[in-house]
Amino acid sequence: MAEPPVGQAAHGSAGRAGEDLPGPGERVALADRRRPSARRLLGLDRSGPLPAETLAGRPLRPWTVPNAIGFARLALIPVFLIVSLSSESGTSALGAALFAVIAWADYADGIAARVTGQYSRLGALMDPVTDRLLVIAGVVVCWRFQLLPRWALGLLAARELLMLVLGRYGVRHGLELRINWPGRLAVAPVMGALFLALAGVEVIAEILLYIGLTLALVASGLYVRSGLAQLRERAQHPRP
Repeated sequence: MAEPPVGQAAHGSAGRAGEDLPGPGERVALADRRRPSARRLLGLDRSGPLPAETLAGRPLRPWTVPNAIGFARLALIPVFLIVSLSSESGTSALGAALFAVIAWADYADGIAARVTGQYSRLGALMDPVTDRLLVIAGVVVCWRFQLLPRWALGLLAARELLMLVLGRYGVRHGLELRINWPGRLAVAPVMGALFLALAGVEVIAEILLYIGLTLALVASGLYVRSGLAQLRERAQHPRP
């Protein structure tokens, strides 16, 4: 899952998914058009500016290969919920498999974007929303069947909902927040915890949940701090 930026993310950052912002206009370079290295294709090399196509104000460009993967991910979330909530214990093999496919497809759409160069503003907005909806869907199933501690699940769900609200606020106010490292690192343990719980491996799932939740909360604090810093800077230096 991409831990997305609040308000803006590039395909595969984990956006989809944190944050030190590129400047506007001339300071934001176009996406690197050189042949990408294997490390960049796999998302291991995150250096350089964000693809210009993903920034605020750019066209949505919905009809791309990465966005087709994103649409499929969104469509599968209600299927996952129906399958898992209809099971006797919440630990059906099909439900766990669907969760894994939806989560890993985020990585696939990032690779597709880097291979094809089909970055888009819609993908930047859709990926983090899809990731958070998947986490909330996983929380709903785990809560329903008490697969993980409910207090931790509630805190995780509240965090994801808060990030959705802050993301909308960031988009409306043109904030450009790139994914930070705690947010990037939180993705694997959070998704892993929910998947393992759905697969019936509850002890390891609980440990991963605590790790991922801690990182996610730290990331949220950094997102808020970065957004407030941008708002303060705008207040001190209003645009003409």
